[in-house]
Amino acid sequence: MLPPPPPRQSFPDGDAAIRSTDDDAAHARVSAVRKGYLKDPYIQYLVPRLHLIPTRPPLINIGTYVRSEVIDKLMVKWLDLLDESSQAQIVSLGAGSDSRFWRFTDLPPKAKIVKWIEIDFPEIVAKKALAVRKHSKLSEAVGPDLAIEKGGTVLRSSVFNILAVDLRGEPSEALQPLEVLLSDGQPVLLLAECVFPYMSPETSAAIIRWFTERYSRVSIISYDMFGLGDAFGKVMRENLQIRNIELPGVDDNPTRQSLEHRLHGCGLSETNSVTLKNARAACFPGPEVDRISGLERLDEVEELDLVLGHYSITWGSKDETGAAARWRVE
Repeated sequence: MLPPPPPRQSFPDGDAAIRSTDDDAAHARVSAVRKGYLKDPYIQYLVPRLHLIPTRPPLINIGTYVRSEVIDKLMVKWLDLLDESSQAQIVSLGAGSDSRFWRFTDLPPKAKIVKWIEIDFPEIVAKKALAVRKHSKLSEAVGPDLAIEKGGTVLRSSVFNILAVDLRGEPSEALQPLEVLLSDGQPVLLLAECVFPYMSPETSAAIIRWFTERYSRVSIISYDMFGLGDAFGKVMRENLQIRNIELPGVDDNPTRQSLEHRLHGCGLSETNSVTLKNARAACFPGPEVDRISGLERLDEVEELDLVLGHYSITWGSKDETGAAARWRVE
């Protein structure tokens, strides 16, 4: 979501600014849980010093809620469409402090997930690995074969793995460790939550192609901002530039449809997308809409629609079974 203008900061290295966006997302989720939008019993173990995190405004809470719930709905639908012989493999790029692995272990489809791999900067991986080792609520779900290696920058188990990878490198080298973890012939779901905007269009396309060229059954869910050529986009960029954060991957995506075209160009034949604005209006049952509306007073509905209208969840599949054609958010 649109971050508030912070005080100017200096970072010891260029990547520290990008890594700080994980704190933004994690703190926004903490706020949404605190205010009752989301249920997440695991985020408390992944984010330190919860009592120091301020509650975010309603606009941020609602955006975080819609983003999280729609992605979860898409993942559950994807799992439900798999046949009984399929063994699902999840790869989450830039996963950061995301708690989705643990939340999905509580859902019925968990038996289909045989591999869950997260990728991020070494510093973020080390922080998450430490949290997993420290808290039994996290480590028990990972399993008894949990091992932390390479100074804390690699976490391994038979199902859950976290790897330190710089995704901006040549995919054939950066993603090579995945080849020993993933099985061809079994479905792979690639998650990219606000990852591609921070890298060049060429790099993000190369990453997607790396998967589509190596695996016969690949799907992707990507969360991105788009259409930042207007006044909203100018303010957003200015706020991020104060923090030394650039968005090299955004200019090639002036429309929601352009995000779908990116997937088509990388070998995915079935694609779809929805803005957070439209998802908020169409993807939740009436009782849930009423519940969310009663949590906080929202004075600026027009501002909310403006912000949510610049974020899209895009998904697509390379799947000869035809299941991708039935993959819809509901």
